[in-house]
Amino acid sequence: MTDEIATNRKALRDYQILERYEAGVELRGTEVKSIRQGRLNISDAFARVERGQVWLYNLDVQAYDKANGFTQHEPRRTRRLLLHKKEILKLYGETQVKGLALPVLRAYWKDSRVKIEIGVGRGKNKGDLREADKEKADKREAQRVVARFNERGRA
Repeated sequence: MTDEIATNRKALRDYQILERYEAGVELRGTEVKSIRQGRLNISDAFARVERGQVWLYNLDVQAYDKANGFTQHEPRRTRRLLLHKKEILKLYGETQVKGLALPVLRAYWKDSRVKIEIGVGRGKNKGDLREADKEKADKREAQRVVARFNERGRA
C-alpha cells in the first residue's frame, strides 16, 4: 500500500534522473501529524551526503495546528535520511561527479511510514528543456488529432 503524499514535478523536468533510491525519514511526532494533514512541500528539497550520513534540506513541513510551543517543530529543519551503508557510500561516490545532484522526487506512505524517493540527477541545460517541452507539445497535439479522428468515426 503506497499512498502518494507529494510529487516534485519541477525536479522531474529540470533533471535527467539516472537512478532512484527509497529512503526513510527521521521525523518528529508533530511532523508526521502535519504530513497526515497534507502540509508538506518538496519542491525545493534536496539531499547531501555529509559525514557518512545523508541529510535532507529544504523539506517544508508546516507547523501542526494543535501542538503547543514546546513540542512544535521547525518547518524547514535539516532531517536525516535512513539508508543502508552501501547505498550511502554509493551515493557519496556518485555525488562527487561534477554535475550530479540528489533532488527529492516524491514523498509517499509505505505501510505507516513516510518514505522519500531521491534521485541521482544530472541537470538539464536550457536546450534540453526546450527540446523536452517541444516533444511534450508534439505528443499532446498528436493525441488531439487521434481523439478528433476517433470522434468522427463514431458519428
